[in-house]
Amino acid sequence: MASTFKPVFSDEKNPRGIPKAPFIANVDEYLGNPDADVEITLKSFQDALAKYRYMESSLTQRRASLEEKIPDIRKTLDMVEYLQERREGKSKAKDDLNDDLEDEDESTNGPVKTTFELNDTLYAEAELDDTDTVYLWLGANVMLSYKLPAAITLLTSKLDVAQSSLNNTIEDLEFIREQLTIMEVNTARVYNWDVKRRREKREKEAAKQPSGK
Repeated sequence: MASTFKPVFSDEKNPRGIPKAPFIANVDEYLGNPDADVEITLKSFQDALAKYRYMESSLTQRRASLEEKIPDIRKTLDMVEYLQERREGKSKAKDDLNDDLEDEDESTNGPVKTTFELNDTLYAEAELDDTDTVYLWLGANVMLSYKLPAAITLLTSKLDVAQSSLNNTIEDLEFIREQLTIMEVNTARVYNWDVKRRREKREKEAAKQPSGK
């Protein structure tokens, strides 16, 4: 009962190159042989499911990382923009800085009183003198100084990239979950087809046996 092997994944892919799982509408046509051995096909389906689940796990971790990183970037950008606006003599206030910045007379050039995070549960007070330079962590224990306009440009770019990456990750996760469902349905259809074929074969063999009367 030889079975002609067919690729599990279709040539169609999503924008990030994740292959699409074709839905098997006709099992007979897919297997190509009424006496086909379905074990090879079912094993290839299980391998495909394992690959999709691995991609789902990786993307879920990536999503969690981005959802944690984006608020930090946005908060840093808000602070740098605040410093830039204050330096330019603007009195625009940001709602999301109210918890960090104490009330002050923005018409003065005095230092800004604020708190900064040392770790998850420990904060310290600080005073920020009027400055045109900030220091930004770039990762891998690297910190560089930037002028305020350059820092705003960099942070805005990083925020846009991170948000775009998050959107793509969410889209890929939805796509993969759809492919997982299709592959699970395909597996069930091939398995049920095989069960039905075996039952019909047994019934035919039983019908050929003499009645014994």
